[in-house]
Amino acid sequence: MPPTHLAEWALILGASSGFGEATAIELARAGMHIFGVHLDRRATLPHVEEVIARIRSQGREAIFFNVNAADEEKRREVLDQIAAQFAREPGTVRVLLHSLAFGTLKPYLAESAEEQLTRPQMEMTLDVMAHSLVYWVQDLIRRRLMTAGGRIFAMTSSGGTRVFPTYGAVSAAKAALESHIRQLALELAPLGITANAIRAGVTDTPALRKIPVHEQLIRQAQQRNPHGRLTTPADVAAAIAVLCHPNTYWMTGNVIGVDGGEDIVG
Repeated sequence: MPPTHLAEWALILGASSGFGEATAIELARAGMHIFGVHLDRRATLPHVEEVIARIRSQGREAIFFNVNAADEEKRREVLDQIAAQFAREPGTVRVLLHSLAFGTLKPYLAESAEEQLTRPQMEMTLDVMAHSLVYWVQDLIRRRLMTAGGRIFAMTSSGGTRVFPTYGAVSAAKAALESHIRQLALELAPLGITANAIRAGVTDTPALRKIPVHEQLIRQAQQRNPHGRLTTPADVAAAIAVLCHPNTYWMTGNVIGVDGGEDIVG
């Protein structure tokens, strides 16, 4: 565990909505300050301010960055500012949550080249939704911004093993993300840092609503889930907060279902 005199921070990638928003608020309630990375246009910035206000209402600091989390230069700038914050007040990134949902939803094969997935779209989807996790972790460790006792979480879904029209690139990204978590768990173990993927059930978030068949997915999940309802961001945030407890140090390299039993029902 990090020394008790260090202020504990969570770094949330995708902090302005969905799982990232809920987890930022829940971890603030649990005593952590929040660094939030998000990408929002002017129209949605008022909601970002609401999220920041809810964090600060818990008596915690909230420092948010409106940048592309998959951009190498922006990542460096954010980490420079985190390092500067720790120079002023000693701290540690206790938790990193990767909750980036930005990818191309197109079929691999279509009537015309314009309608099917392109190589740049495939590469962008994998880079944002999977590979960026590795780069953030590399830089955090290299700069010693996360040390023993750190917790890394990445949001995956059952889409990592299932497919439907237009979902191919995102499905590939989720599968890659889970593979990255396993590799990170192996390499971070000597440092006392854990890495786990969180497989949420179907959740009504802005990211879900971008999927053309989202209404069908919602109906199916409501019918299949033993609890008769969808998973909520708050359900997932509560589980992540529990998994940050020091006694979970032996849990690493897993895909942890937080879905009310949805995935076990055929």
